[in-house]
Amino acid sequence: MSDFSPTREVAMTLFKEFNKSESLYRHALSVEAVMRYRALKEGADAEMWGIIGLIHDLDYEMYPDEHCIKSQEIMKERGWSDEYIRAIMSHGFGICTDVEPVSRLEKTLFAMDELTGLVTTSALVRPSRSILDMNSKSVRKKWNDRRFAAGVDRGIIEKGAAMLGEDLSSLIEDCIMGMREVAEEIGLRGNPGQES
Repeated sequence: MSDFSPTREVAMTLFKEFNKSESLYRHALSVEAVMRYRALKEGADAEMWGIIGLIHDLDYEMYPDEHCIKSQEIMKERGWSDEYIRAIMSHGFGICTDVEPVSRLEKTLFAMDELTGLVTTSALVRPSRSILDMNSKSVRKKWNDRRFAAGVDRGIIEKGAAMLGEDLSSLIEDCIMGMREVAEEIGLRGNPGQES
């Protein structure tokens, strides 16, 4: 078993080697920020949680049909530890892997990965196009409209919230708070406070 502990720089270089899409890059930054936010809140290793958030979709652009499986191969070749690899694999549980999220880190990644998409779309339809003046109520209003952000699987988010034993609204609030940290980089700074 490897004891290689990647730095954020190493993770970012690897991510950019396999991903050129701006939207995937913004998604990676969003998930990284949310994972760091949650780790700090829980007194966990924010660096590790953040790196896993950043790299979780490593193979998605080049190998969408082998999602998570290819990441495992790439990361093993590069000497990443089993703990990092397992966490990445677990976010595809029931979708493309059978690796069930067990730790708080894994359960958080599973829930937040999908949720960042819903939060992003909710921010972009606001008059301000900003996450800085948005709250969980705004996202909850759109929750039941399945045509809104149709690609976001609400079932996965609900399953993740249940795994964590957390209320959906507080999960959404944490997602928003984490993403606010990188609002500029993910294109969601907008014009906060702008009226419709």
